[in-house]
Amino acid sequence: MSADQEQRTIRCLVGKVGLDGHDRGAHVIARAFRDAGFEVIYSGLHKAPDEVVQAAVQEDVDVLGISILSGAHNTLVPKIMDGLEEYDALDDTLVLVGGIIPDEDRDDLLDLGVAQIFGPGASMDEIIEYVEENVPERE
Repeated sequence: MSADQEQRTIRCLVGKVGLDGHDRGAHVIARAFRDAGFEVIYSGLHKAPDEVVQAAVQEDVDVLGISILSGAHNTLVPKIMDGLEEYDALDDTLVLVGGIIPDEDRDDLLDLGVAQIFGPGASMDEIIEYVEENVPERE
């Protein structure tokens, strides 16, 4: 992380998309991000992909963490990535996916531009370190 980034607070949106009502993991990561000094916005439950994209763009976030456990990741994540690209925000946004993602689906999500996928049991320290080391630089 550059000196400028150390002085700038990292802004994160933790988004829950689709009908997935299980948000314990989203709350855990939001709290860990906050405790690490990040500014955190939580989308709330049952958001459509376009609502998450709008919030990410309007809030000018550095990191978008998508929490998904419903199995609809192959439908919902591409819509979010397309939306970010439509707003020309994909290069400026570190997109992370957290939840239960089968091994056979991981490469497809990474090919879409998802930076990293964290499954159950991922270390909060590992996730925070990943964000700090990979957050896009801003001018």
